[in-house]
Amino acid sequence: MSDRRVLVVGWSSVVHGEATAGDVLSMRAVEAALREAGVEVDLAWSPVMASAPGAGGVELSAADPSAYTDVVWACGPLHGRPVAEVAARFAALRRTAVGVSVVDEDDEGLRAWDLVLARDAPGAAAVRDLAAGPAAALARDLPRASSSSARGEAAPGGPAGVVGVYLAPGQAEYGARRRHDAVTAALGEWLGSLAATGGPALLALDTRLDPRGWRDPSTAAEVLAVVRRCDAVVTMRLHGLVLALAAGVPAVAVDPVAGGGKVSAQAEAWGWPAVVAAEQLAEHLPDGLSGGAAGRRVLEERLAWALGDQGRAAAQRAAEEAPLAGRAQLDELVRAVLA
Repeated sequence: MSDRRVLVVGWSSVVHGEATAGDVLSMRAVEAALREAGVEVDLAWSPVMASAPGAGGVELSAADPSAYTDVVWACGPLHGRPVAEVAARFAALRRTAVGVSVVDEDDEGLRAWDLVLARDAPGAAAVRDLAAGPAAALARDLPRASSSSARGEAAPGGPAGVVGVYLAPGQAEYGARRRHDAVTAALGEWLGSLAATGGPALLALDTRLDPRGWRDPSTAAEVLAVVRRCDAVVTMRLHGLVLALAAGVPAVAVDPVAGGGKVSAQAEAWGWPAVVAAEQLAEHLPDGLSGGAAGRRVLEERLAWALGDQGRAAAQRAAEEAPLAGRAQLDELVRAVLA
């Protein structure tokens, strides 16, 4: 057993953070890698997430910095005041961030960490998100969409499959490159046309977790149980893409950031071809509010591919590769902690 003791934190740890299934699964991936190396680990949660089923660990506010040698931030954008505040509170410890997105290289939240192992950063090749490995393990034995639905065949009088939809408001860290409102409007127009013309059944999804009620999922397993029942996913969220691929479900990745953000970076890391850029839906239009005919055509082509044989086969290959996602980063993290 190592003499190191690590506190693992993330956006699911801070009071005003957005806890998502991807954040939690990434923290679990870090925990598993460190425990396998003989390192003692605690996961730190916000007061809300500490009440989630099976959370374990400690509330971040109650974690004693003197009880740890290292603090590790897992997943999400390494950006903003909450990230900097956590680093400042544990300033006496070795501080490492892993599986994170670097958006602004001058941000105070980024500069506060001793070692940053990014999943995507300006000028660097993207790597697969840490959440994929635990997600694949959770999804492996969950029920899948019916075989007829997966082939895009409509039951008599019914829709041709089920498509889950992840939208992504916010993400202020992208500043002037945000096209979220225009992309959401374009997607809404297109999805509305699908619903009006008897296309697949559409299901609004979210990766956010909240154990305080039944309307939102409490655990990552619940998120994956729903994703696994979909025939395809259309997602503006990075983890909508990652969790779908880990579950063997094809996805259409829609990047709401001009010039490409973490969604496009993650698609590149997986070699996933069904990507729609913000510019294809919004930026070239005079009103910036509608995808227009050209944008709808791109979306329709990507979704048709995802629901077809090629998309399903590609998603299955991704699911088979998912258990090793982020392994190199985790190995580097373990070496850093044990050094």
